[in-house]
Amino acid sequence: MATHAPSPRSALAELLDEQTRLTLDDLARACCMERGWVTERLEAGLLHGEHAEGRWQFSATTVVRARRLARLESTFDADPQLAGLTTDLIEEVTALRQRLRQLEALLGR
Repeated sequence: MATHAPSPRSALAELLDEQTRLTLDDLARACCMERGWVTERLEAGLLHGEHAEGRWQFSATTVVRARRLARLESTFDADPQLAGLTTDLIEEVTALRQRLRQLEALLGR
């Protein structure tokens, strides 16, 4: 039986807390992509951030999502929309597994 990582975050996201805010350039560097790649995913609704005073800011969770999108696109030559759907499904499964672990802990299993 396959084992799964206990946390939905990558090592990078664990180093950053949810209060940390990254710029568009920071996010692009974190996923080894160009600024234009990030901007295209923002416009397509595949990535989300806060836009204030002419600057984008992103959370650690967005870093994890962006890196996952980039990895799926490059590894499988996936269309951005397909990579986005796959990422949504991975995030949903991760959240459900976490809830299941919490319920099992409450039930003493």
